[in-house]
Amino acid sequence: MPNLWNIFRWTGYLEASSFLALLFIAMPLKYFWGKPELVKIVGMAHGILFLMYVVVATWLAIRARWSKQAVLYAYAASMIPMGPFIFDRWLMRTHSRK
Repeated sequence: MPNLWNIFRWTGYLEASSFLALLFIAMPLKYFWGKPELVKIVGMAHGILFLMYVVVATWLAIRARWSKQAVLYAYAASMIPMGPFIFDRWLMRTHSRK
């Protein structure tokens, strides 16, 4: 079974990428070119990945005994573009793998 840290990192990468795709590809297609179809697809994928990110972050926080600050940062990172990428770098610097 893959390492929980790796699952969290990949979930974060996918969630952040889907958020960026939604903001910079699907939304402009909808509002500037009148093609809303991609928003439904990318939006649903992003929603599922967002939920997965929060669940896996919570699971890892419990198993790795993260501080409340780290958990708060993880949740906040999921709500801003590129947040999981930034949080991943911070997490790798401040928390050792156990």
